[in-house]
Order: sequence, then structure tokens, then C-alpha cells
Amino acid sequence: METKTTDLPATSGEIPSSVRETGSRLSRFLSARLFRTITLVFASSLLLWAGAVACLLFVASKPAFAKFGWGFVKGTDWDPVNGVFGALPFIWGTCISSAIALLIATPLGLGLALFLTELAPQKARSPVSFMVDMLNAIPSVVYGLWGVFVLAPLMRVNVDPLLIKFLGTPFFGPPDTGLSLLTAGVILAIMVVPTIVSISREVFEAVPDIFRESAKALGATRWETMRLAVLGSSKNGILGAIMLALGRALGETMAVTMVIGNNPQISANLIAPAHSMASVIANEFTEAVSDIHLAALSEIGLLLMVLTLILNVLAHLLVWATTRKFKAVRA
Repeated sequence: METKTTDLPATSGEIPSSVRETGSRLSRFLSARLFRTITLVFASSLLLWAGAVACLLFVASKPAFAKFGWGFVKGTDWDPVNGVFGALPFIWGTCISSAIALLIATPLGLGLALFLTELAPQKARSPVSFMVDMLNAIPSVVYGLWGVFVLAPLMRVNVDPLLIKFLGTPFFGPPDTGLSLLTAGVILAIMVVPTIVSISREVFEAVPDIFRESAKALGATRWETMRLAVLGSSKNGILGAIMLALGRALGETMAVTMVIGNNPQISANLIAPAHSMASVIANEFTEAVSDIHLAALSEIGLLLMVLTLILNVLAHLLVWATTRKFKAVRA
């Protein structure tokens, strides 16, 4: 008696391709959704941390604001022993040292960015860019040590006497110790040059080639092409780069603390010792014993945070608007 066997199709145990494709799409969708959620949480946490720091500084500075009001910003006396606090000398030192830094760093940074994007051979661009970026990797305290042992003696022996002799008061006069607003400005200039170079280079590279070709077609020289087609169309982006550099200069602490002289006075003399908002916090926070002293330092920190936050937001908006405009032209 013969028994008949029925062979099942070989594919009877496999998942249909349509089901596999649906499962794959669902898996990709869930993975993308999970990734977006995680990155959103991380990005939101940064904003929450910044807001928490601002709230902490605001709460800590309330006693000083209640006692001095807006006179704290206009006050010129800083006497922790007698409980008298005025932030104007520190605001003055911060603004003037940062202005000196930008006066030195802006032409140097823009010139180097133009060289890297328009003039440098292709083989030289990567090494030079790497060396410029390496300046960002040097810790601030190392800049400060170099400033104390190398730059300050150089300023005291070689630079300050020449400034006093040929330019004189009110901007250049004794005492010339080498630890001054000018020395702090030079240190800051070296530290913010990489910021100006990197942002300006990004903006210059975003300029469409049709701008350069149009200028050359009209008979413009190489310099005229850079001035009209590159610099002329990148003004907002350049301003954003300068503002970002200013934001870093305003908040720099250790290097400035070591070379500015730490003397809370307001003077037009650029080679006299001064003080800054960041340096006074670094110098006095651990030694402050009274509540009003701690509140005054916290209020200075709050002012510095608000100022740098506003500058950074405006700078990023300017750079974003400029690069977006160039991308629209390319499209």
C-alpha cells in the first residue's frame, strides 16, 4: 500500500517580503524618532542649564541689587572692608581690554582668513588652518604664564617706554610695569584671532563663485575682486565673527587676571594696571566672607553672562543670515 507524501513549498516558513519591508521601515522610523528625541533632550538640557545658572546668579545677587540698585553699575568705589561696591571700574577694564584686542585681532584675523580662502596654495591651507586652530587648544593659564614671563617684561622694557616717549599722556604714561590694560589686550588678541579666522573663513567660502567671476569679467584686479565680491558681500558675517570674538574676550578670565594688574581704577592710561569683571570674580570669590560681598560678585557675574549671551546670539544670527543668503544665491 503506497502512502502519498505532500511536499510543502520551500518558502512556506519564510516571512513575506512585504512584511519584512514594512518591519524595516518601522524600525528605521522608530530609530529616527528615538534619535531626534535624544538630541532634543540634550539640546534642551543646555538651555535649562544656562537658565539655571542665570537664575542662581540672580537669586545670589538680590542683596546687592536691593542695597545699591542701579548705582552698583555706576559706582566707582570697590571697598569690601567697608561694604562699598561699585562695578564701573571692572566694566571699564573689561570693555577697554576687549576693544584693544579687537583692534589688533580683527585686521590680522580677516587678513589670514582671506589668505586661506583666496590666495594660499591648496597644499598650504590645511597646515596653516591647523596651526591657527591649535591656538584654541592652548589653555588660558598657559597664555597667562607666557604673558607674565615673556610679554609683560617685553612691554615694560621695549614697548611702554616708546609709547610714553612718542605718544605720551593721557593714554600712555607712568607707571609702566608691564601689567596693564594694553598687555591684557594683546593677550586677548592672540586668543581671539582663531575665532575671527574660522568664522570669517566659513563666510568667505560661502560666497558664490559667480560673484568673483562677475568682478573679474568687469576687469577687476585680484585685490578689487576680494574687496568687492568677497568682503563687500560678507559684511554681516564679518560683523558676526567680530562679535563672537568679542564675546570670548569679555569672558576670558585666567590670562587676563595674570597680566592686567588687578587694580580697580578708571584711567585713560592704557599702560596702567586695571581690573576686569572676570578677574575680580576669580580673585575675590574664594576670599569673600560677607554676604554683600558675595552678592556683589554674583551680580558682576550676572551682568557678564547677560552681556556675552546677547553678543553671541546676535553674532550667530548675523553669520547664519549671511551664509543662508549665499546658499539661496547658489540654489
